[in-house]
Amino acid sequence: MRIVLVHRRGPGQFLHLAPRLASEGWEVTLVCETSDRALPGVRTVRHRAEPALYRRADATPHLATPEQHVRIGYRVAETLEALARIDGAPELLMGHMGWGGLIFAKDVRPHTPLIGYCEYYHRAEGGDAGFDPAETVTLDDRQRLRLRNSSQLLTLDAMDGGISPTLWQKSRYPAAYQSRIAQCHDGIDLRIFHPEPRARFRLPDGRTLAPGDPVVTYAARDLEPYRGFPQFLRAATRVARTRPDALFVVAGGDGVSYGRAPADGRNWREVMMAETGLDPARVVFLGTLPHAALLRLFQVSAAHVYLTYPFVLSWSVLEAMACGALVIGSATAPVEEVIRDGENGLLAPFFDEAVLADRISEALEGGAHLAALRTRARRTILETYDLERCLTRQQALIGSLVGRRASPQRSRAGAA
Repeated sequence: MRIVLVHRRGPGQFLHLAPRLASEGWEVTLVCETSDRALPGVRTVRHRAEPALYRRADATPHLATPEQHVRIGYRVAETLEALARIDGAPELLMGHMGWGGLIFAKDVRPHTPLIGYCEYYHRAEGGDAGFDPAETVTLDDRQRLRLRNSSQLLTLDAMDGGISPTLWQKSRYPAAYQSRIAQCHDGIDLRIFHPEPRARFRLPDGRTLAPGDPVVTYAARDLEPYRGFPQFLRAATRVARTRPDALFVVAGGDGVSYGRAPADGRNWREVMMAETGLDPARVVFLGTLPHAALLRLFQVSAAHVYLTYPFVLSWSVLEAMACGALVIGSATAPVEEVIRDGENGLLAPFFDEAVLADRISEALEGGAHLAALRTRARRTILETYDLERCLTRQQALIGSLVGRRASPQRSRAGAA
Protein backbone atom coordinates (compact mmCIF):
# COMPACT_ATOMS: atom_id res chain seq x y z
CA MET A 1 0.00 0.00 0.00
CA ARG A 2 1.39 3.37 -1.01
CA ILE A 3 0.42 6.77 0.36
CA VAL A 4 1.73 10.16 -0.73
CA LEU A 5 1.55 12.97 1.82
CA VAL A 6 1.79 16.59 0.68
CA HIS A 7 2.87 19.46 2.94
CA ARG A 8 4.76 22.55 1.86
CA ARG A 9 6.75 22.77 5.11
CA GLY A 10 6.87 19.08 5.94
CA PRO A 11 6.24 17.02 7.86
CA GLY A 12 3.95 19.44 9.76
CA GLN A 13 0.75 17.76 10.91
CA PHE A 14 1.95 14.39 9.54
CA LEU A 15 4.82 14.17 12.03
CA HIS A 16 3.28 11.19 13.83
CA LEU A 17 0.99 9.72 11.17
CA ALA A 18 3.68 9.23 8.52
CA PRO A 19 6.05 7.03 10.60
CA ARG A 20 3.08 5.15 12.09
CA LEU A 21 1.88 4.16 8.62
CA ALA A 22 5.44 3.28 7.62
CA SER A 23 5.83 1.05 10.69
CA GLU A 24 2.66 -0.83 9.67
CA GLY A 25 3.92 -1.64 6.20
CA TRP A 26 2.81 1.32 4.10
CA GLU A 27 5.20 2.81 1.57
CA VAL A 28 5.08 6.45 2.64
CA THR A 29 6.33 9.35 0.55
CA LEU A 30 6.31 12.94 1.80
CA VAL A 31 6.20 15.55 -0.99
CA CYS A 32 7.27 18.98 0.23
CA GLU A 33 9.17 22.13 -0.62
CA THR A 34 11.19 22.06 2.60
CA SER A 35 11.35 19.69 5.56
CA ASP A 36 12.84 20.26 8.99
CA ARG A 37 13.47 16.60 9.79
CA ALA A 38 13.71 13.06 8.45
CA LEU A 39 11.11 10.54 9.60
CA PRO A 40 11.84 6.83 10.07
CA GLY A 41 10.67 4.76 7.13
CA VAL A 42 9.42 7.81 5.22
CA ARG A 43 10.84 8.88 1.85
CA THR A 44 11.03 12.65 1.41
CA VAL A 45 10.76 14.09 -2.10
CA ARG A 46 11.20 17.84 -2.49
CA HIS A 47 9.57 19.71 -5.33
CA ARG A 48 11.00 22.86 -6.84
CA ALA A 49 10.80 25.81 -4.48
CA GLU A 50 8.53 28.71 -5.27
CA PRO A 51 9.82 32.26 -4.72
CA ALA A 52 8.34 34.51 -2.10
CA LEU A 53 5.26 36.52 -2.94
CA TYR A 54 5.89 39.24 -5.48
CA ARG A 55 3.53 41.92 -6.67
CA ARG A 56 3.91 43.61 -10.04
CA ALA A 57 3.05 47.28 -10.14
CA ASP A 58 0.28 46.63 -12.67
CA ALA A 59 -1.04 43.46 -10.97
CA THR A 60 -4.67 43.03 -9.93
CA PRO A 61 -4.89 43.54 -6.15
CA HIS A 62 -4.57 40.43 -3.93
CA LEU A 63 -3.78 37.99 -6.74
CA ALA A 64 -0.19 37.39 -5.59
CA THR A 65 -1.18 34.77 -2.99
CA PRO A 66 -3.60 32.80 -5.21
CA GLU A 67 -1.03 32.91 -8.01
CA GLN A 68 1.65 31.54 -5.70
CA HIS A 69 -0.72 28.76 -4.60
CA VAL A 70 -1.37 27.81 -8.22
CA ARG A 71 2.37 27.68 -8.91
CA ILE A 72 2.85 25.39 -5.90
CA GLY A 73 -0.03 23.26 -7.17
CA TYR A 74 1.76 22.87 -10.50
CA ARG A 75 5.01 21.86 -8.75
CA VAL A 76 3.24 19.22 -6.67
CA ALA A 77 1.33 17.90 -9.71
CA GLU A 78 4.60 17.52 -11.62
CA THR A 79 6.07 15.61 -8.69
CA LEU A 80 3.04 13.33 -8.30
CA GLU A 81 3.14 12.54 -12.01
CA ALA A 82 6.84 11.67 -11.84
CA LEU A 83 6.32 9.49 -8.77
CA ALA A 84 3.49 7.60 -10.47
CA ARG A 85 5.77 6.82 -13.44
CA ILE A 86 8.37 5.42 -11.06
CA ASP A 87 6.26 3.76 -8.36
CA GLY A 88 2.85 3.30 -9.92
CA ALA A 89 -0.37 4.81 -8.62
CA PRO A 90 -0.60 5.26 -4.84
CA GLU A 91 -3.61 3.97 -2.94
CA LEU A 92 -4.09 7.33 -1.22
CA LEU A 93 -3.17 11.01 -1.46
CA MET A 94 -3.33 13.19 1.65
CA GLY A 95 -2.12 16.72 2.22
CA HIS A 96 -2.44 20.16 3.75
CA MET A 97 -4.70 22.39 1.67
CA GLY A 98 -3.41 25.78 2.81
CA TRP A 99 -0.74 26.48 0.19
CA GLY A 100 -2.37 25.08 -2.96
CA GLY A 101 -0.41 21.86 -3.13
CA LEU A 102 -3.51 19.72 -3.74
CA ILE A 103 -5.22 21.90 -6.36
CA PHE A 104 -4.31 19.58 -9.24
CA ALA A 105 -3.90 16.31 -7.31
CA LYS A 106 -7.12 14.84 -8.71
CA ASP A 107 -6.12 15.83 -12.23
CA VAL A 108 -3.01 13.69 -11.87
CA ARG A 109 -4.71 10.79 -10.03
CA PRO A 110 -8.48 11.10 -10.68
CA HIS A 111 -9.33 7.69 -9.18
CA THR A 112 -7.10 7.89 -6.10
CA PRO A 113 -8.83 8.88 -2.84
CA LEU A 114 -7.78 12.33 -1.65
CA ILE A 115 -7.86 13.52 1.98
CA GLY A 116 -7.37 17.21 2.71
CA TYR A 117 -6.04 18.57 5.98
CA CYS A 118 -8.47 21.41 6.70
CA GLU A 119 -6.67 23.74 9.09
CA TYR A 120 -8.25 27.16 8.62
CA TYR A 121 -10.75 28.74 6.24
CA HIS A 122 -10.56 32.52 6.17
CA ARG A 123 -13.69 34.57 6.77
CA ALA A 124 -14.35 38.25 7.36
CA GLU A 125 -16.46 37.56 10.47
CA GLY A 126 -16.24 35.39 13.55
CA GLY A 127 -12.53 34.63 13.45
CA ASP A 128 -9.21 36.44 13.43
CA ALA A 129 -10.24 39.09 10.91
CA GLY A 130 -11.71 42.05 12.75
CA PHE A 131 -11.22 40.46 16.18
CA ASP A 132 -9.17 43.40 17.41
CA PRO A 133 -11.74 46.18 18.00
CA ALA A 134 -9.13 48.71 16.87
CA GLU A 135 -9.19 47.19 13.38
CA THR A 136 -11.92 47.56 10.77
CA VAL A 137 -12.60 44.89 8.16
CA THR A 138 -12.79 46.82 4.90
CA LEU A 139 -14.14 45.79 1.52
CA ASP A 140 -10.53 45.39 0.45
CA ASP A 141 -9.95 42.95 3.34
CA ARG A 142 -13.02 40.93 2.39
CA GLN A 143 -11.88 40.66 -1.20
CA ARG A 144 -8.39 39.62 -0.10
CA LEU A 145 -9.73 36.88 2.20
CA ARG A 146 -12.12 35.54 -0.43
CA LEU A 147 -9.32 35.26 -2.97
CA ARG A 148 -7.04 33.66 -0.39
CA ASN A 149 -9.58 30.82 -0.01
CA SER A 150 -9.65 30.05 -3.73
CA SER A 151 -7.10 27.21 -3.62
CA GLN A 152 -8.90 25.62 -0.67
CA LEU A 153 -12.25 25.79 -2.47
CA LEU A 154 -10.79 24.01 -5.50
CA THR A 155 -9.40 21.30 -3.21
CA LEU A 156 -12.59 20.99 -1.16
CA ASP A 157 -14.54 20.32 -4.34
CA ALA A 158 -12.14 17.54 -5.34
CA MET A 159 -11.37 15.84 -2.04
CA ASP A 160 -13.03 12.63 -0.86
CA GLY A 161 -12.54 13.30 2.84
CA GLY A 162 -10.99 15.83 5.15
CA ILE A 163 -9.56 16.18 8.65
CA SER A 164 -9.78 19.28 10.84
CA PRO A 165 -8.09 19.43 14.27
CA THR A 166 -10.94 21.08 16.23
CA LEU A 167 -14.69 21.36 15.83
CA TRP A 168 -14.46 25.13 15.60
CA GLN A 169 -11.86 25.01 12.83
CA LYS A 170 -14.07 22.54 10.97
CA SER A 171 -17.06 24.88 11.40
CA ARG A 172 -15.23 27.64 9.53
CA TYR A 173 -15.47 25.69 6.28
CA PRO A 174 -18.45 26.10 3.92
CA ALA A 175 -21.45 24.10 5.11
CA ALA A 176 -21.69 22.26 1.81
CA TYR A 177 -18.36 20.52 2.50
CA GLN A 178 -18.50 19.92 6.24
CA SER A 179 -20.06 16.45 5.91
CA ARG A 180 -16.81 15.32 4.27
CA ILE A 181 -14.62 16.66 7.10
CA ALA A 182 -13.86 14.58 10.20
CA GLN A 183 -12.79 16.32 13.39
CA CYS A 184 -9.59 14.74 14.61
CA HIS A 185 -6.57 16.36 16.23
CA ASP A 186 -3.03 15.39 15.25
CA GLY A 187 -2.49 14.07 18.79
CA ILE A 188 -0.25 14.73 21.80
CA ASP A 189 2.27 12.10 22.86
CA LEU A 190 1.51 11.56 26.55
CA ARG A 191 4.58 9.37 26.95
CA ILE A 192 6.70 12.47 26.35
CA PHE A 193 4.48 15.24 27.73
CA HIS A 194 3.70 14.38 31.34
CA PRO A 195 4.09 15.90 34.82
CA GLU A 196 7.53 15.48 36.38
CA PRO A 197 8.07 16.57 40.01
CA ARG A 198 11.85 16.24 39.57
CA ALA A 199 11.95 18.46 36.47
CA ARG A 200 14.47 21.30 36.40
CA PHE A 201 14.80 24.15 33.92
CA ARG A 202 18.11 25.98 33.69
CA LEU A 203 17.94 29.65 32.67
CA PRO A 204 20.67 31.24 30.52
CA ASP A 205 22.07 33.05 33.60
CA GLY A 206 22.51 29.78 35.46
CA ARG A 207 19.46 29.93 37.73
CA THR A 208 17.50 26.69 38.01
CA LEU A 209 13.71 26.54 38.18
CA ALA A 210 11.75 23.69 39.74
CA PRO A 211 8.08 22.79 40.27
CA GLY A 212 6.67 24.96 43.04
CA ASP A 213 8.65 28.06 42.08
CA PRO A 214 6.52 31.15 41.26
CA VAL A 215 7.19 30.83 37.52
CA VAL A 216 4.73 32.26 34.99
CA THR A 217 5.33 30.92 31.49
CA TYR A 218 4.27 31.98 28.02
CA ALA A 219 5.12 30.27 24.73
CA ALA A 220 4.36 31.02 21.09
CA ARG A 221 6.13 30.55 17.78
CA ASP A 222 6.58 34.32 17.67
CA LEU A 223 5.78 37.04 20.22
CA GLU A 224 2.96 38.92 18.46
CA PRO A 225 -0.60 40.22 18.88
CA TYR A 226 -2.28 37.15 17.31
CA ARG A 227 -1.08 35.11 20.28
CA GLY A 228 -1.82 37.83 22.85
CA PHE A 229 1.74 38.82 23.65
CA PRO A 230 0.88 42.50 24.34
CA GLN A 231 -1.92 41.47 26.72
CA PHE A 232 0.36 38.99 28.47
CA LEU A 233 3.13 41.51 29.08
CA ARG A 234 0.68 44.14 30.34
CA ALA A 235 -0.82 41.62 32.76
CA ALA A 236 2.67 40.50 33.83
CA THR A 237 3.53 44.10 34.66
CA ARG A 238 0.48 44.29 36.93
CA VAL A 239 1.35 41.03 38.67
CA ALA A 240 4.98 42.09 39.14
CA ARG A 241 3.84 45.00 41.33
CA THR A 242 2.11 42.73 43.86
CA ARG A 243 4.23 39.58 43.54
CA PRO A 244 7.89 40.55 43.87
CA ASP A 245 8.84 36.88 43.79
CA ALA A 246 7.18 36.08 40.45
CA LEU A 247 9.39 35.41 37.43
CA PHE A 248 8.03 35.57 33.88
CA VAL A 249 9.66 33.18 31.43
CA VAL A 250 8.84 33.67 27.76
CA ALA A 251 9.59 31.32 24.84
CA GLY A 252 9.17 32.52 21.26
CA GLY A 253 10.89 34.29 18.42
CA ASP A 254 10.88 37.95 17.46
CA GLY A 255 9.37 37.44 14.01
CA VAL A 256 5.76 37.60 12.87
CA SER A 257 3.97 34.39 11.98
CA TYR A 258 0.55 36.02 11.64
CA GLY A 259 -0.66 39.57 11.33
CA ARG A 260 1.68 42.53 10.99
CA ALA A 261 4.98 43.71 12.42
CA PRO A 262 5.13 47.06 14.25
CA ALA A 263 5.16 49.97 11.82
CA ASP A 264 8.31 51.53 13.31
CA GLY A 265 10.65 48.64 12.48
CA ARG A 266 10.93 47.28 16.02
CA ASN A 267 9.71 43.83 17.05
CA TRP A 268 6.76 43.32 19.42
CA ARG A 269 9.05 42.39 22.33
CA GLU A 270 10.82 45.73 22.08
CA VAL A 271 7.56 47.62 21.65
CA MET A 272 5.88 46.05 24.67
CA MET A 273 8.88 46.28 26.98
CA ALA A 274 9.06 50.00 26.20
CA GLU A 275 5.31 50.46 26.68
CA THR A 276 4.97 48.57 29.97
CA GLY A 277 8.24 49.54 31.60
CA LEU A 278 8.46 46.02 33.06
CA ASP A 279 11.75 45.55 34.94
CA PRO A 280 13.95 43.44 32.59
CA ALA A 281 15.14 41.53 35.67
CA ARG A 282 11.62 40.17 36.16
CA VAL A 283 11.27 38.58 32.72
CA VAL A 284 13.45 36.12 30.82
CA PHE A 285 13.14 35.93 27.03
CA LEU A 286 14.41 32.56 25.85
CA GLY A 287 13.83 32.91 22.12
CA THR A 288 12.83 29.79 20.19
CA LEU A 289 13.24 26.64 22.28
CA PRO A 290 13.83 23.03 21.25
CA HIS A 291 10.85 20.83 22.06
CA ALA A 292 12.69 19.02 24.87
CA ALA A 293 13.40 22.34 26.63
CA LEU A 294 9.80 23.50 26.16
CA LEU A 295 8.66 20.28 27.83
CA ARG A 296 10.76 21.03 30.92
CA LEU A 297 9.46 24.59 30.98
CA PHE A 298 5.87 23.34 31.09
CA GLN A 299 6.77 20.91 33.87
CA VAL A 300 8.08 23.66 36.18
CA SER A 301 5.40 26.23 35.36
CA ALA A 302 3.20 27.55 38.17
CA ALA A 303 0.92 29.28 35.64
CA HIS A 304 1.08 28.96 31.87
CA VAL A 305 -0.61 31.71 29.84
CA TYR A 306 -2.01 30.89 26.41
CA LEU A 307 -3.83 33.64 24.52
CA THR A 308 -4.96 33.66 20.92
CA TYR A 309 -7.23 35.39 18.46
CA PRO A 310 -10.01 33.04 17.26
CA PHE A 311 -7.64 31.14 15.02
CA VAL A 312 -5.68 27.90 14.73
CA LEU A 313 -5.19 26.15 18.09
CA SER A 314 -1.49 25.79 18.99
CA TRP A 315 -0.08 22.39 19.89
CA SER A 316 1.72 24.07 22.81
CA VAL A 317 -1.41 24.63 24.92
CA LEU A 318 -2.31 20.95 24.71
CA GLU A 319 1.26 19.93 25.48
CA ALA A 320 1.26 22.19 28.54
CA MET A 321 -2.00 20.62 29.75
CA ALA A 322 -0.53 17.15 29.20
CA CYS A 323 2.34 18.19 31.49
CA GLY A 324 -0.18 19.08 34.19
CA ALA A 325 0.40 22.81 33.83
CA LEU A 326 -2.24 25.20 35.13
CA VAL A 327 -3.22 26.93 31.90
CA ILE A 328 -4.78 30.38 31.86
CA GLY A 329 -6.31 30.69 28.43
CA SER A 330 -8.17 33.35 26.51
CA ALA A 331 -11.95 33.01 26.37
CA THR A 332 -11.82 32.64 22.59
CA ALA A 333 -12.47 29.88 20.07
CA PRO A 334 -11.14 27.25 19.88
CA VAL A 335 -9.54 27.54 23.35
CA GLU A 336 -12.97 27.26 24.97
CA GLU A 337 -13.41 23.95 23.16
CA VAL A 338 -10.55 22.55 25.26
CA ILE A 339 -10.45 24.56 28.51
CA ARG A 340 -13.49 24.87 30.77
CA ASP A 341 -13.06 27.69 33.25
CA GLY A 342 -12.67 26.39 36.79
CA GLU A 343 -12.74 22.74 35.69
CA ASN A 344 -9.49 21.99 33.87
CA GLY A 345 -7.97 25.47 33.67
CA LEU A 346 -8.76 29.15 33.93
CA LEU A 347 -10.04 31.56 31.29
CA ALA A 348 -9.86 35.34 30.92
CA PRO A 349 -11.25 37.75 28.31
CA PHE A 350 -8.58 38.28 25.66
CA PHE A 351 -8.42 42.09 25.94
CA ASP A 352 -8.91 42.40 29.73
CA GLU A 353 -5.40 42.56 31.17
CA ALA A 354 -6.74 43.27 34.69
CA VAL A 355 -8.72 40.02 34.77
CA LEU A 356 -5.78 38.13 33.28
CA ALA A 357 -3.50 39.54 35.98
CA ASP A 358 -5.97 38.46 38.68
CA ARG A 359 -6.05 34.94 37.24
CA ILE A 360 -2.27 34.75 37.18
CA SER A 361 -2.11 35.91 40.80
CA GLU A 362 -4.75 33.33 41.73
CA ALA A 363 -2.66 30.61 40.12
CA LEU A 364 0.46 31.72 41.99
CA GLU A 365 -1.39 31.48 45.31
CA GLY A 366 -1.79 27.74 44.77
CA GLY A 367 -4.17 25.51 46.70
CA ALA A 368 -5.82 22.12 46.45
CA HIS A 369 -8.51 23.30 44.04
CA LEU A 370 -5.82 24.38 41.57
CA ALA A 371 -4.04 21.04 41.88
CA ALA A 372 -7.33 19.43 40.84
CA LEU A 373 -7.42 21.64 37.73
CA ARG A 374 -3.97 20.39 36.77
CA THR A 375 -5.07 16.78 37.13
CA ARG A 376 -8.19 17.34 35.07
CA ALA A 377 -6.17 19.21 32.41
CA ARG A 378 -4.06 16.12 31.76
CA ARG A 379 -7.17 13.94 31.85
CA THR A 380 -8.70 16.13 29.11
CA ILE A 381 -5.72 15.44 26.86
CA LEU A 382 -5.82 11.73 27.69
CA GLU A 383 -9.51 11.41 26.85
CA THR A 384 -9.63 13.51 23.68
CA TYR A 385 -6.18 14.41 22.32
CA ASP A 386 -4.03 11.41 23.20
CA LEU A 387 -1.79 10.54 20.26
CA GLU A 388 -2.81 6.89 20.12
CA ARG A 389 -6.52 7.76 20.03
CA CYS A 390 -5.98 10.36 17.32
CA LEU A 391 -3.83 8.11 15.16
CA THR A 392 -6.41 5.33 15.42
CA ARG A 393 -9.12 7.73 14.25
CA GLN A 394 -7.00 9.02 11.37
CA GLN A 395 -6.17 5.48 10.28
CA ALA A 396 -9.86 4.55 10.37
CA LEU A 397 -10.65 7.39 7.96
CA ILE A 398 -7.80 6.32 5.69
CA GLY A 399 -8.97 2.72 5.77
CA SER A 400 -12.55 3.65 4.91
CA LEU A 401 -11.49 5.66 1.86
CA VAL A 402 -8.99 3.13 0.58
CA GLY A 403 -11.56 0.40 1.07
CA ARG A 404 -14.09 2.04 -1.21
CA ARG A 405 -11.69 3.54 -3.79
CA ALA A 406 -12.90 6.90 -5.05
CA SER A 407 -14.34 7.10 -8.55
CA PRO A 408 -15.88 9.96 -10.60
CA GLN A 409 -19.30 8.25 -10.65
CA ARG A 410 -19.45 7.67 -6.90
CA SER A 411 -21.27 10.21 -4.71
CA ARG A 412 -18.95 11.12 -1.89
CA ALA A 413 -20.03 9.83 1.51
CA GLY A 414 -19.50 11.87 4.64
CA ALA A 415 -16.19 11.48 6.43
CA ALA A 416 -17.34 12.86 9.77
